[in-house]
Amino acid sequence: MKKRKQQVAALPYRIDPHGKLKLLLVTSRDTGRWVLPKGWPMKGRRPHEAARIEAFEEAGIDGKVSKKAVGKYDYHKDGEIPCRVQVYPLRVAALRDEWPEMGQRRREWHGPAEAADLVEERDLKALLRSFSAVFELSSQDGS
Repeated sequence: MKKRKQQVAALPYRIDPHGKLKLLLVTSRDTGRWVLPKGWPMKGRRPHEAARIEAFEEAGIDGKVSKKAVGKYDYHKDGEIPCRVQVYPLRVAALRDEWPEMGQRRREWHGPAEAADLVEERDLKALLRSFSAVFELSSQDGS
């Protein structure tokens, strides 16, 4: 069995004007599937910082990323390379009109349940569905 490669992802979120939690998904460059902005760890950067950088490059997101992962999920990159992805919540402050991969991806806001229905990985589906409960708890304790 191949050793799992480590990746980091941002889970971009905001509260809409109606007080509802919204999650931002992006399309992958190769297949156009809905995914979280993610990538490989970066030398000299902590994992949450690398996740923030990926979110900017892939979706034009500016915001504050949590130092603590909210969860993880496994998938096979390109159908072959086993990867474990640590997911870091990122509160979106702004979306840029231009960003490095803007011509290669789309981005869209969705509620947690709808976002979960759009992604393919089972563990990621569960993480997105449960994020609203985790978010509510962390909002109450001030973290």
